[in-house]
Amino acid sequence: MLRPLAVTALVAFCVAAPLTGSAQAAAPVAMTVTSPSSGGSATSGGFAASGARVIYGFAWADGKGVLRVRPLKATLHPKGGPPRYTFAPIAGAKEKRVAYARADVRRVTSACGLKETEGVVKVDAKGLGTTRCKPADLTFALGLGPTPVRISLGATTRVYEVLAMPGSPKTAYGTIKRVNDTTVMFTRGGKSTKLGYTGLSFSRTTRSCGAAWAADRHNAQKNGLGHKYCSTADFTKALRSAKRPVAVRIDYTPLSGQLNQVWETSAR
Repeated sequence: MLRPLAVTALVAFCVAAPLTGSAQAAAPVAMTVTSPSSGGSATSGGFAASGARVIYGFAWADGKGVLRVRPLKATLHPKGGPPRYTFAPIAGAKEKRVAYARADVRRVTSACGLKETEGVVKVDAKGLGTTRCKPADLTFALGLGPTPVRISLGATTRVYEVLAMPGSPKTAYGTIKRVNDTTVMFTRGGKSTKLGYTGLSFSRTTRSCGAAWAADRHNAQKNGLGHKYCSTADFTKALRSAKRPVAVRIDYTPLSGQLNQVWETSAR
């Protein structure tokens, strides 16, 4: 599920760029940012106090006043619309936790409390949000879903919202295990991936949405997939009842780490 913010702001330049007839309209600037190495705890991410370190990626809420982010390679695209970024994985990059309770926060919206840009994008030439906001406003933004950001860690933590597409979704079978009420661990072929969710589609095999996980197969299709539509809250409640990893089919976005849809199913 894309954040409305990304859709509103980015559709405009994705459509407009081909109309310019210029090969340069969508050409990226030859500038990439490499994230720091792994390690560290919340607050400054474990980096040296001298000099700022920069992380790009999709931020997720990870407790009161703390976010988590897996560093990504960032490429700036300044033409064909408002400056924006494309992100790409960094081999071996480890997730960071950053405390932002005292951070300098800037959003890309014209006002701090907006869910969408509403056609007005506030970014500088480097694609960084310019609307000065409070840490509570970042908490609000994180509550909407994965938030593309540039984080500068130094004497002052600075969190800039940026424009970036979340990446292409994939569908896969595997198992999931609850981490907390907004995070799961998805395992397939011996490889585990942490995924977050704020809103998702949940298709159940059970007669009722409030039943324990895989309590019955009243609404199972021949292929084993559930087809009873239920809510995000039903998913969270059902997963709490599971004492071990459960078999699922999921739709997810690997780059942003977002869980979009879950089908309850029998083991494959």
